[in-house]
Amino acid sequence: MNSNDMYQDEIVALAKSKTGAERLENPDATVTLDNPLCGDRVTLDVTVSGGKITAVGHRVRGCMLCEAASALVARDAIGTDTSAVSGGRDKLEALLKSGTLPSEDDAWSTVSAFGPVAEFKSRHECVLLPFEALGKAIEEAESKI
Repeated sequence: MNSNDMYQDEIVALAKSKTGAERLENPDATVTLDNPLCGDRVTLDVTVSGGKITAVGHRVRGCMLCEAASALVARDAIGTDTSAVSGGRDKLEALLKSGTLPSEDDAWSTVSAFGPVAEFKSRHECVLLPFEALGKAIEEAESKI
């Protein structure tokens, strides 16, 4: 498999969608994380109410994989319990490390779009970075409550 094979239609569509690719005006928390290996940078804003994520905005300076993962986070995190975010990241990490697909009825089953990235270990952090940023932003938002 060559590196072009990881850019499946679903990943390209996610990146092009730019879902949530704008900063929130009054977020409960903002986190910026960098991937020093490739130079990706994600700034992620989140608002939380009643233990649920109500809005996600982001700005990404990075590769298509990071853009796609940020769009997926912004699309699929809305309405999710804050406690379920780590499960999404865990499912993505399991997919990347061992090819374990989440069940279709899982709230984060959409991470399966990144299955083709599993063979490219050097790109795993590109996909995980937005999930890390979301987790840290939720921690920060909840610490203010």
